[in-house]
Amino acid sequence: MIEFPRTVHASSDRGVVPFITQRKGEEAAPADLTILRQQNGKGPRLFYVDESFRDRPVRGILWARCSFSMGKHGMPTGEPEWKLMHPYRQMVTMLAGRCQICTRPARTPLGFVFLAGPKDEDPTQPSILTNQPPVCARHIRTAAKLCPHMEENPMVFLAGGAPLYGAMGSVYDFVFGGHGDVEVVSRPAEPVPFGDPRAPLLLASQLVRRLSSFRVLGLDEVLAKLAAAA
Repeated sequence: MIEFPRTVHASSDRGVVPFITQRKGEEAAPADLTILRQQNGKGPRLFYVDESFRDRPVRGILWARCSFSMGKHGMPTGEPEWKLMHPYRQMVTMLAGRCQICTRPARTPLGFVFLAGPKDEDPTQPSILTNQPPVCARHIRTAAKLCPHMEENPMVFLAGGAPLYGAMGSVYDFVFGGHGDVEVVSRPAEPVPFGDPRAPLLLASQLVRRLSSFRVLGLDEVLAKLAAAA
């Protein structure tokens, strides 16, 4: 598991770079995959041929491997790939409830703050699924500016509860038209829940939480409430 850095943030010519952002030179590792029947009789399961305990960090789900470009202070280095999240850094940040920008604990006195684009979610729904790790009070406005799809006017969710839900990724299976190779058979547009029949064959790349017991606030409104609660 990644040891979180002590530094506040990494920077580039554009200023702050989120910890979760993938960097040039960080590449997906070759996926030497196989499918074996589980000993508990629960059916087939996806495995790495050279698997280690680090490959199943959450609920037994197999996680996508990606190389790391990390500096001496534990922060990523290299030109940021702004549209990509590093699969492992996204996962550990979401799992630990850390800020996606600086990795400090993201819980505020009012709960966790999650951001989405102004048109990404329907706030009238009783629950919201998100692959975006939370942000700490210090970096709410920073995250809103850095993510182009938020248009500097994000939908802000102040969540009292955000249980783990599942993961985004690719589902694999045997393809018998050739040599029985293990190949991608689907890339679900929606997260695959833990406990779903597809989960044992999923190679996950993003951890997803379900926001419940949340309020939807404006950017200035949530910052004012957090300042008052500090």
